[in-house]
Amino acid sequence: MLKIGQPAPRFALPDADMEMVDLASFAGRKNVVLFFYPRDRSPGGAMEAEAFSDHAEEFARCDTVILGVSRDDCLSHAEFRDRHGLAIPLLSDPDGEVCRLYGVLHERELDGVVRECVRRATFVIDRKGIVRHADYDANPRHHVAEILAVVRRLKRAKARV
Repeated sequence: MLKIGQPAPRFALPDADMEMVDLASFAGRKNVVLFFYPRDRSPGGAMEAEAFSDHAEEFARCDTVILGVSRDDCLSHAEFRDRHGLAIPLLSDPDGEVCRLYGVLHERELDGVVRECVRRATFVIDRKGIVRHADYDANPRHHVAEILAVVRRLKRAKARV
């Protein structure tokens, strides 16, 4: 698991339009909210993605970009984005490499079979690439307000410098 103050692991993943999104491209310019969710078709995943999308403009005013990550493929992400009218990039990590880097994979038994699943987790990464918030048990209902408060604190801290 990542800890606050650690450098965020770098990565590049394709989005729903199969365009590569590189975490390094935001360095020095934007904070990043990186949220991991289990599946595109899960009710919690839809709730969380819609909530982040609904507040995308507020995050943008805080110089913050939101990126969602699951192991679903790009086509699934595109369908999910279009069905729910999402305004945030959804990144595909089918092999789970980035999920492993961020410590969000866990084993779970489903129908008698042990599977590797994505834990709902969210990270706030500052412009310098440092993890400023790590939540490994994110609640999709109240989560966005908490993350927005973290981002606003980062903006105020930057304004004081």
